[in-house]
Amino acid sequence: MGFGLELRARVGALALDVALEAGAGVTALVGPNGAGKTTLLRLIAGVLRPEHGVVRLGERIVFDSARGIDVPAEARRVGYVPQGYGLFPHLRVLDNVAFGLSTRAHRHAREARRRRAGAQLEALGCARLAPRYPAELSAGEQQRVALARALVLEPAILLLDEPFAATDAAARRGLREHLVELLHESGPPALVVTHDARDIVALEAEVCALEDGHVVQEGTLEAVAAAPATAFLKELVGAAV
Repeated sequence: MGFGLELRARVGALALDVALEAGAGVTALVGPNGAGKTTLLRLIAGVLRPEHGVVRLGERIVFDSARGIDVPAEARRVGYVPQGYGLFPHLRVLDNVAFGLSTRAHRHAREARRRRAGAQLEALGCARLAPRYPAELSAGEQQRVALARALVLEPAILLLDEPFAATDAAARRGLREHLVELLHESGPPALVVTHDARDIVALEAEVCALEDGHVVQEGTLEAVAAAPATAFLKELVGAAV
């Protein structure tokens, strides 16, 4: 199962025009600041609405401007982990993870939500965090909780916006290893925004490079390194060798 999209949208000064087709596994979305990476994730998630285009998740069309299809964000089965993780500071970890199951698209009773949330935390090895508040967690613990909240929805796609940015070098290595195991063994297709070529190597990801709202290059890291299309990509892949 993979995903595909062809989108045109204007958000502020950014004109985004992107076509992307990806299979199972991980796709690394790279590009300079302001290229449109976070905007693209929000369009897929349904937080923003494009003017024109199609978004397909697996065999399901969740947006098609020509056919009038626009599935609400809460019904798209998208696991979205934004920059900073987006945890609710007033909710304990267990209720943060259970929150997505409270929408009309899921309709789970409170105790059933909490049981599923607890099972997901257990699966990620952080059940002990359930009674804590986000402010009591390290950056690495917050990332695991945010992943649990995304994965408890059994998403058709996982969107991660710079998932390692808030962690130090030592924690980043451990989190990369954890995410690799999760995504390659049992996880859904993933689109991961990163500025670090080491993330691409660790995640064994395909590369999709955006600049000025357009895809400028796609392929394996090796193929991009052999002939980088832009100065940004030349600098990025140079850090991986």
